[in-house]
Order: sequence, then C-alpha cells, then structure tokens
Amino acid sequence: MASTWRALKPRRKIPFIQRNPAAGNLNMEPSIPTHFRCPISLDLMRDPVTVSTGITYDRQSIETWFELGRQTCPVTYKVLTTEDLIPNHSLRRMIQDWCASNRSSGIERIPTPRIPVAPTQVSEPLSEIASASARGDHVRCQELVAKIKALGRESERNRRCIISGGAVHILSASFSELAAGSFDSSTSGVLEELLSALTAFSPLDKEAHRHIGSPESLKSLVSILKCGDLAGRLNAALMLKDLVSSLDIDRVNLVAETYGLIEALVKLIEQPVSPQATKASLVATFYLVSSSEITATKFAEMGLVSLLLEILVDSDKSMVEKALAVLDGVLNCKKGRETAYDHSLAMPVLVKKLLRVSDMATEFAVSALWKLCKNCKQERGEIAGEECLVETLQVGAFQKLLLLLQVGCSGATKVKASDLLKLLNGARRMGDCIGTADFRGLKRSF
Repeated sequence: MASTWRALKPRRKIPFIQRNPAAGNLNMEPSIPTHFRCPISLDLMRDPVTVSTGITYDRQSIETWFELGRQTCPVTYKVLTTEDLIPNHSLRRMIQDWCASNRSSGIERIPTPRIPVAPTQVSEPLSEIASASARGDHVRCQELVAKIKALGRESERNRRCIISGGAVHILSASFSELAAGSFDSSTSGVLEELLSALTAFSPLDKEAHRHIGSPESLKSLVSILKCGDLAGRLNAALMLKDLVSSLDIDRVNLVAETYGLIEALVKLIEQPVSPQATKASLVATFYLVSSSEITATKFAEMGLVSLLLEILVDSDKSMVEKALAVLDGVLNCKKGRETAYDHSLAMPVLVKKLLRVSDMATEFAVSALWKLCKNCKQERGEIAGEECLVETLQVGAFQKLLLLLQVGCSGATKVKASDLLKLLNGARRMGDCIGTADFRGLKRSF
C-alpha cells in the first residue's frame, strides 16, 4: 500500500488538515482516530465516500486512484463493479463533530462538501440550451449557460463531467446559431456568456472550431472585441487565439478577411484591458500575420509596428516573446519594414532584446534584425542601407552577435547571425561600435 501511495503522491496532492495558526500549542495535536483516516492518503477524510466493496475513502484520493486506470479496491484488491461513489454522510458528520470538539487544539472544522454533478444533471440543461438558442430565447439561454458554468466552477470533476456531456459542441453550436441573428444588446449578453463558458470548458474540438469559425460567429467575435465588456473582450480574444492556432493557413487567411477583425485586434493591443487579453491578441495576431504578406501589410498599415516597439521597451518575458514573434512576422512585408526603418526605437530595442530574455526572444530578435539589415539597401537605396547598418553597429549589435555565436544558438538563428555579422563588418569603417545600454552617443534622436 505504501508503494502505491508513493506512486500517487507526485501526481496529485491530497490536502492535509488545515490548522488555525492562531491556536495555542500546535505540538499537542490530538490523535486522529484511525477510522477517520483515508486508507490511501492516511490523512483525515474531508469528503468520505464508499465504493462498491463497502470500504470508505476520501473522494479526492479514490478519484485519483481511478484516474490512474486502476479498477480495484485499494484495500481489498477486489475488482470494483462500478466507479460510483456513495457519500458516507454519517462518517462525515462524525468527523465534523470530532473537528469541532478539538477546535481548541487548532483543528478546523471540515466544511460540508458539495455533491458532484451527475451526468443527468448536465444533459438536461445542455439540451435546454440547445432548444432555447434554436427558438431565439436569449434570456433563458443565458440563464442556463450561467448555471452550467457555475457547476463547472465547483470542482474539476464537475468540469470534466460537463465536457464529457458534450458541452463544447452544444455551446459552440448555440453561439453560431444566435450569432446569425442581429447583434444588439440582448444578443451580446448571451453571446458573451456563451464565450465565457466556452473558454471555461476549452480546448475546443474540430466541430466547435467549425461553429466558431463561421462567418456569422466571426462577425460577432469582432463586435465583442470592439464593444463588449472587459470580460467579453478577453474571452473573445482567447477564443480567436484558440481558433486561429488550430487552423491551416488557407483557413486562417479566410479568418483574416473578416471585416473589422484586424482593426479590433490592433485596438485591443493599443488599449489593453488586461495582460491576458493583450497576450491572447498577440498570439492571434502572430498566426494571422504569419499566414500571408497581405495580412501582414494590413496590420502594418494599422500602426502595429509602433505599438510592438513600445511593448518591447518595458514588458515581462512572456509579453516580450510574443511581441517579438509578431514583429518578426510583420517585417515579412515591405510596409512593416518601412515603418521600422523610420522608427527611432526599432534598432536599439531589437539589439537590446538579442540576449538575456530567452532563447525564443533571441531567435525572433535576430530574425527581425536580419530582415531589416538585409533589405534596407535594396528598398531604400545605398545611402539609407549604410545608415541602417551603422545605426545597428552603434547600438552594440556586433558584440552581441559575436557573443551569441560563441555561446551557441539554433541552426537558422546561427545562419542569420553570421550573415548579419558579415553585413555589419562591411560597415564598421563607417561607424564606431558602442555597447551602452542607454544608447548614449547616437546621432539619431528618439
């Protein structure tokens, strides 16, 4: 039994008794009665349940046992005829009374657990949601979705039960059906509630992606991105990220053609409602700009390059990685590079992010620099190309690229870094290399 519990321990923690820190001497702990302990975890049971063999366990421990694929009773080793768990109310009340009587010793009373949802409790409201959305009953649909979402929040077991009951399919189909109508205040409320539930029960399957990726659904997503409440805009961004990250390039291009989508994403990046929403918008934008040069050009025309450079100046690691990935994608188009050439922060910020952020950030920063330095002379003429290389030298790129090659990097990054060094080496006669972090001495003002 001990070896079995050691196998379970790393995967899922079983909660211990919560003790009141305000209690007196915790060294004088009362001895827990043996029949109050779970046979698996040997800890005080918080939600005792009985299996078909008549042995009682703590619900969390025996559910973990089942999750590992075991179909036997841990004590008797008999094969269980069913995984149904019967709450042992009598024992739970005895444990609660014992906790109350030992409160002075620092033992907190265990609260009465919520009864897990049954499959029938899930199928009925889901069926009603489908019916309500079919007849256009926004109020009833919204009430039922809120109920399902509340059940899912109660426990992870409830969430899994709701998902296995087909919630994602029904909720996405309802979203698509309601989105086909006119978008007004009543529709926006139920659509935002559906989005909230879908993100709670994500990830989506292919059928759900088909519903969310329909033209009507995308149109509603754009409307919520633009004028929904804070939670609605966040959920719309998360849903769009989930969608475009799962589609092939051709279908991503179709999504990018949705009227107002690019404008809505850029606005959400420019006027963030939360870090999570900004990051979700950046990931969605990355897939969109990577799908085609035409889409990248549209984003560049909306001023995305300047917004990304501002994010890169002072953001956390995760945000910097995502902003660099999007910037590298936008620089695939000529309009994106032209905007970067004219922005005083482009070269200094990219060089600054070459090292000490992460391997991913280094990869995207090198790629972005390489695209700018490689194309500038061809796109803007001999003089402008030399000025671009000189500026890159002045902010310390040469030294950092040498160090990068010394410490090692991936194959594609190594090739681009080597190519950059060759370009910069040819321009060293025209400008001095400096490596100051604050870029003092630059002739170009910010």
